[in-house]
Amino acid sequence: MAAGVFILSAAMSSGVQARLEPLASGAAPNAFFATAAKQVRRGLYPRAFVGEQPYWTLVGTDGGGRGGLISEDGAIELAKGGASVEPFVIDAGRLVTWADVALTQSLQDGYLPIPTITWRGPGWQLRVTAFAIGDARQSQLVGRYEIRNLTDQPRTLTLALAIRPIQVNGPEQFLNTTGGFSPIETLAFDGGRVVVNGQTAIWPLRRPDQFDASALEAGFVPAILLSSKSVAAEARDDHGTASGALIYHLALPARGAASVGWVAPLAGEASLPVSADAEVWLERKQALVARAWRARLGRVAFAVPMAGRPVVNTLKTSLAYMLMSRDGPMLRPGTRSYDRSWIRDGSMISEALMRLGAADVAADYLRWYAPHQFADGRIPCCIDARGADPTPENDSDGELIFLAAEVYRYTGDMVLLRQMWPHVRAAAGHLDALRLAEQSSANQSPERRMLYGLVSPSISHEGYSNKPAYSYWDDFWALRGYHDAVFIARTLGIEGDQARLTRARDEFRGDLHASLQASAMAHGIDFIPGAADLGDFDATSTTIALSPGGDSQDLPKDLLDHTFERYWREFTQRRDGSAGWDAYTPYELRAIGAFVRLGRRDRADALLDFFLADRRPLAWNGWAEVVGREKRKPRFIGDMPHAWVASDYVRSVLDMFAFERESDAALVLGAGLPPSWFSGSGVGIGDLRTPYGRLTWAAKTRGRKLILRISGDARPPGGYLFAWPFTTTPGAARIGGRRLIWSSGALHLDGPGTVTIDLP
Repeated sequence: MAAGVFILSAAMSSGVQARLEPLASGAAPNAFFATAAKQVRRGLYPRAFVGEQPYWTLVGTDGGGRGGLISEDGAIELAKGGASVEPFVIDAGRLVTWADVALTQSLQDGYLPIPTITWRGPGWQLRVTAFAIGDARQSQLVGRYEIRNLTDQPRTLTLALAIRPIQVNGPEQFLNTTGGFSPIETLAFDGGRVVVNGQTAIWPLRRPDQFDASALEAGFVPAILLSSKSVAAEARDDHGTASGALIYHLALPARGAASVGWVAPLAGEASLPVSADAEVWLERKQALVARAWRARLGRVAFAVPMAGRPVVNTLKTSLAYMLMSRDGPMLRPGTRSYDRSWIRDGSMISEALMRLGAADVAADYLRWYAPHQFADGRIPCCIDARGADPTPENDSDGELIFLAAEVYRYTGDMVLLRQMWPHVRAAAGHLDALRLAEQSSANQSPERRMLYGLVSPSISHEGYSNKPAYSYWDDFWALRGYHDAVFIARTLGIEGDQARLTRARDEFRGDLHASLQASAMAHGIDFIPGAADLGDFDATSTTIALSPGGDSQDLPKDLLDHTFERYWREFTQRRDGSAGWDAYTPYELRAIGAFVRLGRRDRADALLDFFLADRRPLAWNGWAEVVGREKRKPRFIGDMPHAWVASDYVRSVLDMFAFERESDAALVLGAGLPPSWFSGSGVGIGDLRTPYGRLTWAAKTRGRKLILRISGDARPPGGYLFAWPFTTTPGAARIGGRRLIWSSGALHLDGPGTVTIDLP
């Protein structure tokens, strides 16, 4: 667009005109489209170009690496940064867009990663569904369109599937992948396939009745669909703004329907499926994909009342999002903005995966990541196609060590643990170097005493990206790393290293806890700060001390209590509208698990309700990295869905059912579940993976008794603790005729069995 840009002007039903405007009107392609969208009626461009925040979800295969996106309005993005296919309907000479219909979204079975958008028009309905078939080596994206006549009279409708130089990933997205414009310079249909920019892009499952392609100068799709002038079957546009449409004229009998669809390659090549009936092929493939996902997402079983189904459905969809976001062994928080692997994201995603029966994925990730370690023992913060990122982020060492220990605890793979030992030993050595560098005489002065013995400042916490800080996030991970390095050395029988690492762990724990007190005193605060040198408040970061840190028993109790009291106070002000706010990051989902572990079931439940209400769209069970108070206010939202956010949700919800209390290696059951879930048919979980084996438990009321059944092969050294779910005082509890003793509202059991508890 060197000399100028074409700006579209409205020409009512006859289509549009194009006129040349100064370059300033379209200083960037996205600005050009935004200007063009103002010239025509709402709906002819995606909502992102009319000042409305769009939402979307991911469509892909397990570990496939490449995935498409589908928007809440029905457009399907073919690949990262690629063009999209957007539906339009012509009804009695009127062009119908997403803005002219009632829109709803859904997932098959309420949780499978097979999204559908339903358009409800006058007397008809269009369902747009997307799913992916294949595996990591060979996979395809499938678009399915079913249009149904809802009247008792035959009618003819035209379905146009517009191929547009616009991503589903919105123009406000700028990190690593700029959203919005996706240039199409050449577009052609050869009778069997649509070729975009010289590459096969789309194989229609049913030959279209017509294919129209146009450069911008000749008019644009979709408005040109109503034009009476001849349109070519191919187009060239040096500006990259060519567009086209697969057009189907569908004669629908009374209450009848018709289906069309297409296949596009994700990995490898796609070819035209051999099928005499597109509808039959689509139905069969979708059924096969659904069956495979049900098996993959159903390794842990849940029994919940109707009110709990959104909670469980969202957990299962979150698992799918984590699996689809990975690229082979590489776990990623996203596929567009965050198309790289951070060890902090990956270690926490791995923990969620292991608890849900996907320990093989976590083990593969560990094998892939560990060899990227630097010569000095430092673990890189992230890895992408260019290799390991040298940016020092000092949480990474502890996270890799934690991952190695967790994989062993869930798999028992001693061979892999031995392979990881050199990496663990070197990473712990690097932690030594970081903390010993801060045991300086300068850090013994009163004004710097809170820095003594901490790991060196870094930008691992993105809030400190402008200037490295002494982030306690790094220190909590470092302590977790030392703890797990001791565990690994002991498991492998390496006594010398075990003793040395134990001394280092204990010394660092003492320095860390002294720092927490000194920082609070120096800054005049009564909570655990986010960074020792800043005295800032960041409870979302502090949650790491509880899980995976497991350090809640040793942290200064007054500071810990005040931290989460303040978080709760600020959360309720936000929830109830008494405090203004613009946006938050759903990493806050970690706070649900934190309150469960702190024994505040009521607060965990309230947080869960709030965050579930902010899924967008609600039925697609996902969050972006940023959630805005104003749903349609345009903003950067990161990847959607965001796999690290999904892992925070999964870990917190699983904590509600069962979590390990590290102080005594006990499994705590039901500490976060709403009391109402125990009534009627009750609540339970089956085959939950734990470090001690598989856990199954269920509880329900029967008459004036609560029946608790615990089974499975899990044998935690500290036994089981059942947290009394009601506000009333629990009655007598018996197992096999033996009376059990309540302690602090919890019941201790040495092993599995059936417990009968009298209700007051």
